[in-house]
Amino acid sequence: MPFFKELRRRKTVAKSSKTSPNGSSASTESNGTVPTTKSSSTLSSFYGSNSTTASSIQQSTPNLILTASKPSPAISQPSQRPIALGQGMASNRNSVAGLSMAQSVNGGPASKLPTSAFAPRVLSITDNSWVNQKIILIYGQIADPSQQPLDGTLTVCHHQDHFPPTTWPVSDSHFKALVHLFPGPNRIRFDFTSSKLVSSNSSTPAHSSWININYLPATTAPPVQLVILLGKDSPGTFDAVPERVQREGNDLDAAIRKFRLAAYLWQAFTGEQMYRNGFGRRCFRFEEEWQTGTLTFRDWDSGQMRSEAKIHIVRSEKTVEELRDLDVAQQYDKAKRKGDLFSIAMEAMRGYFRPTPGQKQYVSVLLLDAHWDTRMKTITGHAALGGGTNEIQLAIFGSQALQSYPSCLENVVPAFTDCTRTDSNFVANDCNESGSNWEAANIGIGAHLHETGHMLGCPHQESGIMLRDYVKLNRTFSCREPYSTRTKSPGMRLCLPKDECNWHRLDTLRFRYHPCFRLPSDSPASGDESVRVWPVDNGKVIVTAPTGIAFVELFSANDEICHAWLEYGSGDGLSGGPPRQIVLTENDLRLRLADDKKSKKLKLSIHSVGQGSHNVEDFGQLVSKSSAVVKLPNGQMGFKGSQLGTSQQAGSQPEQVILESAIKQTKLLTSVKVYHGFAVDGIEFCYEDLTSQLFGKRGGQRGGSEFCLGMSSQVSLSARSVGDDPLSYTDADTV
Repeated sequence: MPFFKELRRRKTVAKSSKTSPNGSSASTESNGTVPTTKSSSTLSSFYGSNSTTASSIQQSTPNLILTASKPSPAISQPSQRPIALGQGMASNRNSVAGLSMAQSVNGGPASKLPTSAFAPRVLSITDNSWVNQKIILIYGQIADPSQQPLDGTLTVCHHQDHFPPTTWPVSDSHFKALVHLFPGPNRIRFDFTSSKLVSSNSSTPAHSSWININYLPATTAPPVQLVILLGKDSPGTFDAVPERVQREGNDLDAAIRKFRLAAYLWQAFTGEQMYRNGFGRRCFRFEEEWQTGTLTFRDWDSGQMRSEAKIHIVRSEKTVEELRDLDVAQQYDKAKRKGDLFSIAMEAMRGYFRPTPGQKQYVSVLLLDAHWDTRMKTITGHAALGGGTNEIQLAIFGSQALQSYPSCLENVVPAFTDCTRTDSNFVANDCNESGSNWEAANIGIGAHLHETGHMLGCPHQESGIMLRDYVKLNRTFSCREPYSTRTKSPGMRLCLPKDECNWHRLDTLRFRYHPCFRLPSDSPASGDESVRVWPVDNGKVIVTAPTGIAFVELFSANDEICHAWLEYGSGDGLSGGPPRQIVLTENDLRLRLADDKKSKKLKLSIHSVGQGSHNVEDFGQLVSKSSAVVKLPNGQMGFKGSQLGTSQQAGSQPEQVILESAIKQTKLLTSVKVYHGFAVDGIEFCYEDLTSQLFGKRGGQRGGSEFCLGMSSQVSLSARSVGDDPLSYTDADTV
């Protein structure tokens, strides 16, 4: 064909031609596809030679500009203006993001374009990775920071211009950015510009790189619901200085924008932390709805509709005056009902979500009517609490720092670098750690995430978000730190990942198997969350869990925070998962404790994959011969489970039943009768020879509920402590 003949001829000419030092003999633009196999593949660089070699043409599409010292008139040169991003689609920027888009996104042939030494290198995520969240946090570098540290700007150009470009600062050749994703494949371009580098005079960026990220929304996990709670007569405003009120507003719409973005920051931070801990990019999700977008300020003006996190607006039955009562203010020393705001919020959530049995709700609430009382120097209408019931897991936090939150992605870095001093005539300096706007944003967003951690089952830890490390939350999203009024010192010049706050390792272990963190690829969850502990011979303890044992926390006497633990399984689902049975010995466990705690009482908290847990209050006593062994009627020795005798309530009496069918081969158990009303009063074991054994008493419903057993049925030996109150019964199985 004439075209390929001409291409072969021009390829030979290109090999023999020489490029001038300033690259004048070579074309400086390209309309070809961009490589998809590596995140570091880049466009043409204007920092040095721009000539295109023959090798860069061999796999190009016909749209690629052919390079030669003397262009041939036989081949018409395509326009150097970039091709449109789509049929009839207008682009708001000049780039080559849409060039041969169908081929580049779907894995078609990619051109081998010259790379720039200053093209952004993304280090936190690999090319063609799969994620399950809308906003992801990335970290990367420009060139070699140790050789030539540069400041500049990183521009993130989103997939097919479906989301406006965002800019992020580059500090000493390091950058951090938040990237917005759409379901499916996303081809993202990163452009770097700096006043110290030669800039491009054309539409082709000089220092650019691409990365492909696949976004699969996690719809198989229960969402974390985001709620703004107001008094029934609330005007729907939050504390803000007059300048902020004039510039941003402090109404309910502004609160929704700020709270929504704060939640996406929680999600981006948590997803990155889970990845760094080796558990993949799993994270909690939010319920979304189709609404006017707020994640970019451009959507506010244009009215662009997007699917974004839903903020539920709930009105309490309490008035604003009741919510701001000093007697329920958590930070007021003389308050007598500091936990009432949690109860008020819980009641409102029950009425709004109406949870059904087995469908637990996870809810994080912003108390919009929190208010800085300048006379009493107290934040009213605020409480920082997290916990819950079998129906609702709940976190609550006030809006006293809401004015300092960013309201869109473009405002994230400005918010975390805003040194404006806190004006205590209008807003609170919470805990005297919010002396400037950026520090107030840390406290507000971070402390609310701390309470959300409690809602997800995390206790306090020795470090991380569940301590108070959120005072440096800004370092997660910015590479530079301003002056701190809290420490009265200049901020960190360069904030690297090692300097950021984090979720403690134990928090990520809890999240790994939490229902809210489930991925579509995870195996179905089992309903049996139980953990059983059995002391056996030679000071050993067998721990069993049908769903697998995730981790074991070790505590010495008087420890409230865990400092040592054991974890099982890699958590990636590829190594067979956590074991269902482990063996523990006292010596091995004590070796993991600090030297000054090895001789003290040892407590264990054992956690299963199914979210169950079991505490062993005194491991040494559990393995002692006197408490671990019982003599059976036939002279054999049996081992007691760790839950035996844990009732300890007033009026309770010890009682044990050893099933005759367990020690006599000829004894056949045919049925079990359970005597009960609102609670279990007793259990009767009935045999084929019409004899029976009663454990407890025949109370409640007359005749009880009888369960007949088949030939293959097995009943485990049981023991429990029986008291006068049916609710005091504690089950414990033994072998």
